[in-house]
Amino acid sequence: MRLKPLGRTGLFVSELCLGTMTFGGQGELWGKIGQLQQPEADTLVGRALDAGINFIDTANVYSEGQSEVITGQALRNLKVPRENVVVASKVFGEIAGGGPNARGMSRYHIMDAVKASLKRLQLDHIDLYQIHGFDPATPIEEMVRAMDTLVQHGHVRYVGVSNWAAWQIVKAQGIAERLGAARIQSLQAYYTLAGRDLERELVPMLQSEGVGLMVWSPLAGGLLSGKYGRTQEGGAEAGSRRASFDFPPVQRERAWDCVDAMRGIAEAKGVSVAQVALAWLLHQPVVSSVIIGAKRIEQLDDNLAATAVSLSAEELAALDRVSALPPEYPGWMFARQGENRRGQLAAAARA
Repeated sequence: MRLKPLGRTGLFVSELCLGTMTFGGQGELWGKIGQLQQPEADTLVGRALDAGINFIDTANVYSEGQSEVITGQALRNLKVPRENVVVASKVFGEIAGGGPNARGMSRYHIMDAVKASLKRLQLDHIDLYQIHGFDPATPIEEMVRAMDTLVQHGHVRYVGVSNWAAWQIVKAQGIAERLGAARIQSLQAYYTLAGRDLERELVPMLQSEGVGLMVWSPLAGGLLSGKYGRTQEGGAEAGSRRASFDFPPVQRERAWDCVDAMRGIAEAKGVSVAQVALAWLLHQPVVSSVIIGAKRIEQLDDNLAATAVSLSAEELAALDRVSALPPEYPGWMFARQGENRRGQLAAAARA
C-alpha cells in the first residue's frame, strides 16, 4: 500500500481510502447502499487497517449520523492509536429532523455540525473536514472564514471540498490567500474510466493549485465491477445497488465499452475487472486516494488487491482510447493553439 501526500501538505494518506457509506443503513436512501452494523464494520475496518490503509472517509449525513457513530466505535473497539489513522468527514447536508439552518455552509451550521460529528466519532479532532457540496446560499468568504476558525480552534486539521467546480475552488483559494486562512487541500470527486468529465477543467486546476484528489464511486456504483454488461436483459444490473439507486449517472454504451476492454485485460492478468478499474485510477498522477466501500470482506479483499495490479503503457493507451471524452470547446482550441509551445517544452526537457 503506497502512501501519497494529500494536496500541498505534509500529511501522507494511503492510496486506498476506506469509505463508510455502507455503515448503518438508517434512512430510506442509505439503506439502499448498505446496512452494516457494528460487528461487520469492525471486521471491515480491521481488515483495511491490516492491509495498510490509514485513511477513512465518512460524512455526517451518511445513515443520518449513524455511519460516524459506527466508524468512531470501530476505532475504539479495535484500539487503533489515534496517530495511526487519518479520519475524514463532511458537512453540508441536513440530518433528518433539523431546522432550516441545520444545513448548508453557513457559519451557524458549520460550528454546530463539527461538534456533533466529533461527538459521534468520539474524537477530539477531524483530520480532514470537507464541504460536502457547494452552497449557493452562503458567500464563499463566509465558508472560508468558518472553516479556518475550526482549524484555528484545533477541531479540524485540514480543509477539503467535495463536488465543487474548478472556478469555485480557485475563488475560495484566492479568498483564503487574501485572508491568510486555511486553504483547500483536497477535492473529493467522481472519476472513473466511464466518467472522465473532471479531466476537462478540474484536473488542470488540481495540478496547477496543488490540490489533492480523492475519488468517490470508483466503480460507478458497481457498473464497472465486471458483474454486469450490455448482454444482460436490458443491459440492466439486476441485483446490484443500481437496481434501486441508479447513481452516479453514466453513459451506458461508453461504460459497456470500457467493461469489455477491461475484461480482456483482467482475463490476461488473472485479476477481476474491478481491480483493473481501480488500478487505472491508481495509475493517474492526479489521484491522491481512491475511496473503496464494501459490504463483505470478499469485496474489500478484491479491491485491496488492485494495488498490486500494474498496467502497461499499451494497456493504459487501450483503456484511454475506449474511454476518451468527445472533444469539447475550449479544450480542442487549447490543444490546437498550444501544440507548438508544448513541443518546445518537451524539447527543452529532453535537452
